[in-house]
Parts: sequence; C-alpha cells; structure tokens
Amino acid sequence: MTSQGSQTRIRWEGDSLSVIRDFPASVRANLGNDLQRLEEGLAPLDFGSMGKVLPGVYELRDQDSQRWFRVFYVPMGGMIFVLHCFTKTTNRTLQRDIEIGRARLSSLKQRLAEQKRVGHDERKKR
Repeated sequence: MTSQGSQTRIRWEGDSLSVIRDFPASVRANLGNDLQRLEEGLAPLDFGSMGKVLPGVYELRDQDSQRWFRVFYVPMGGMIFVLHCFTKTTNRTLQRDIEIGRARLSSLKQRLAEQKRVGHDERKKR
C-alpha cells in the first residue's frame, strides 16, 4: 500500500513494504534508489528478469556479507507493483518465493481487470 495522497507510482503488494522495512539500512537505501530510478523511467543499477519462471516480473538485487536481498516487481498500467521482498543465502531462489510472487501477480491482474471492468460499466451508465 501507499500513503493516501502520495504521488508515487510504486504500489506495495502483500507484506512487501513491511518486509523491506526490516532490511538493513544500506540495503533499503540501495533498493530504494533503484525503485526511484524505475519511477523516473531509468533502469535500476542491479536487476534481472525472472524470465520463464515469472514472465513480466523483474527482481532488484542487493547483498551484504551474509545474505542476498531481493525485490520482485512488475511494471503494469503505468505503475510499479512490488510483489514480494525476501532474503536468501544461496544463489537459488526458493520455489516458495516464486510461488508468492506468482500468487500476488495473479491477484494483481485480477484486481486490475475488475477495476477496469467496473470503470467501463460506470462509463456505460452515464
């Protein structure tokens, strides 16, 4: 969620905002800078596509001496939706994290389709 009245194009799904708030300050700053770059239409400094596993979804990456920090996001409808934030200790992304990203993406698509349908219905009534 985003604060009411906020002008940002970033939207947080599920518990992603509370999870990223628990990341170390330096990691939050780096990932926050990459989110800001996305919002400005620039490429993040460290990101990658989730490819065939989660089509259309990208991940922001950072690390410290013990863990890797990841943020799954999807640009959609002029917005940047943060689907999932998590840490890992190996190069491999756990299936559980992929499934969380997949479920939130599916829910997001359904919600946006419903909003579009309702908006279309409202315009037809006028």
